[in-house]
Amino acid sequence: MKQPYLLAGRVINLHGFRGTLKLESYCDSPSVLAKLPDLYLKRGESFEKKRVLHASVFRQFVLADLEGISDETSANALRGVDVFAKREDLPLAPGAHFVVDLLGLPVKHADSGALLGKIVDVETRGGKELYTVETPDGVFYLPAVKEFVVRIDLDEGIFVRPIPGLLDDRGERV
Repeated sequence: MKQPYLLAGRVINLHGFRGTLKLESYCDSPSVLAKLPDLYLKRGESFEKKRVLHASVFRQFVLADLEGISDETSANALRGVDVFAKREDLPLAPGAHFVVDLLGLPVKHADSGALLGKIVDVETRGGKELYTVETPDGVFYLPAVKEFVVRIDLDEGIFVRPIPGLLDDRGERV
């Protein structure tokens, strides 16, 4: 089941004395976080909606004024709090996927359908993703590039065509 709210950032500090929050962005860029109409604070099992009154990018951070947060005391109380966004409020390019949706997906050989493992982590380095795939024999790392990743189906898994040597002898057994 897809999560309706996705982790978008964290309150790391306040800016000034009027309740402006300084946010670390977990989005593709701080500008994505700054453009969201609403942010959600997790309170137990529910999410509290806060309308974004104003937001701007400041260096690699976002400065945001939220509805109901208008002084230093209320802003300070939110230090360290994770902020979430509604899934539908986050832009997603055609063919792209949210990382949270990839975690736990089975990784299968595109030609044989053999199960190779499952995605346990996705790292982004230099704009490229690297999948960590857990297998019964350990882990291997798979660059998320078209040369290896043939198809991603969020219901069936990630279908890959590994090059010789990438999986050691595991690639020869599939």
